[in-house]
Amino acid sequence: MAETPMRQRAGISRNTILLAFSSLFADISTEMLYPILPIFLTQVLHASGSVVGVVEGIAQATQNLVQGFSGWLSDKLQKRKTLALIGYFVSALGKPLMGIATAWPGVLGGRFLDRSGAGFRSAPRDALIASSVSDGYRGQAFGLEGIGDNLGAFLGPVLAVLLLLSFHFEIRRIFLLAIIPGLLAFLMVLLVHEQPVPVAAKSKLDVSLRDFPLGYWKYLSVIAIFGIGNSSNSFLILQTKGIGASFTVTILIYAGFNLVAALISYPAGALSDRWGRRNILLASFLIFFVAYLGFARPQA
Repeated sequence: MAETPMRQRAGISRNTILLAFSSLFADISTEMLYPILPIFLTQVLHASGSVVGVVEGIAQATQNLVQGFSGWLSDKLQKRKTLALIGYFVSALGKPLMGIATAWPGVLGGRFLDRSGAGFRSAPRDALIASSVSDGYRGQAFGLEGIGDNLGAFLGPVLAVLLLLSFHFEIRRIFLLAIIPGLLAFLMVLLVHEQPVPVAAKSKLDVSLRDFPLGYWKYLSVIAIFGIGNSSNSFLILQTKGIGASFTVTILIYAGFNLVAALISYPAGALSDRWGRRNILLASFLIFFVAYLGFARPQA
C-alpha cells in the first residue's frame, strides 16, 4: 500500500507512464501526416494555399470546441477513461480517410474526424493524469505526458521521411499506415486504471458561466489572444519549403522543432511545481515571441 503514494510523490505512476505512451503513439500517428499534409494538398490534390488554411482552421476550431464539450461530459459522467478511449479510436480512424481522398473536401472530412477525436480525448485524458498524482507534482506528471507528446511529434516526421525515401512508399500509403500507432495509443489507455474521484463533480446542463472565477476568464482571454496571433504550423512548413528547403529537409526541420519541445517538457513541468505555473507560462510566451521574430527575418 505504501508504494503508490511514493510513486505518486515523484509525479510518476503506472497511469502517468501509460498515458505518456498513449500521447507518444497518438502523436507519432498525427505527426507522420502533419508535415506532409500541406504538400499532399497542394502538390498531389492541386489545392491552393488558401485551402490549406481552410482545412487547418476548421480542424483546429473543431478540436477546441469538442474539447470544451468533452470536459463537461467527463465531469458529468465520471467516465474519463471511456471518453478518452472513444477519442483515441475516432482520431485513429480519421487518418486513412485522408489518404484515400481524391479531392480536398475528402481530406477535410478525415481531418475533421481526426481533430474531433483529439479534442474529445484531451480533457478526460488530462483529468486521468491529474487524478494519478498528488497536487504538488502535477507539473512533473504533465511534463512526462509532454515528453511523450512532443517525442511522438519528433518521431512521426522522421518515420515519414524514412518510409518515403528509404522504402519508397507512396505518400498515400503513409496515411494508411498512420492508423497503427493511433490504435497503439488506444491500447495504452485501455490499460489505464481509472482512479475513483472522492467527490462527484457538479455538472449540470444549466450551469452558469458566472460560476467560473475571474482568474479563469483572464487566463481564457490570454489564450484566445495568443490563438489569434498564432499561425498554423502548416504555413510555417510551406514557408520553409518556399525559401528553398527540400521536401526532406523541411520535414526534418519540423521534427527537430518537436524534439526541442520534447526535451524541455519535463524540466518545464518540474519547474512549474517550484516556481509557479504563471511564471513558466509567461516565459514560454516570451520565447514564442522571439521565435516568431526569427521566422519573420527571411521575409525582410
